[in-house]
Amino acid sequence: MPADAEPSSDAARRARLAQRRERTAARLASLRRDHDRIVVAAQTANIDDEHDPEGATIAFEREQVRELIRQAEAELTAIDAAEQRLDEGTAGTCASCGRPIGDARLEARPTTTTCVGCAG
Repeated sequence: MPADAEPSSDAARRARLAQRRERTAARLASLRRDHDRIVVAAQTANIDDEHDPEGATIAFEREQVRELIRQAEAELTAIDAAEQRLDEGTAGTCASCGRPIGDARLEARPTTTTCVGCAG
């Protein structure tokens, strides 16, 4: 195959998943640093932010970041599963109806397991 040839569908999907993994891992690392800073701030603060009517509490901010961490971890799990489906040759097949998942949907949502009809 010539060097300028278009990559196969699976190769393009793997590349999109790799990019998504890289972005998600970077976001997760940043969120974990933010969480650590919030925890340290809560331990060293001499304020009673739990009763501060002007802003969010440290506990609220900590929980917000924890939820974003959970979402990023779930995204990494979904990427792992999508890569496994590529390895097994089942990527691009709807888990609900067994029909092909459209290329446009897979491009927009590379970790999806359902076609548009079943997702909706």
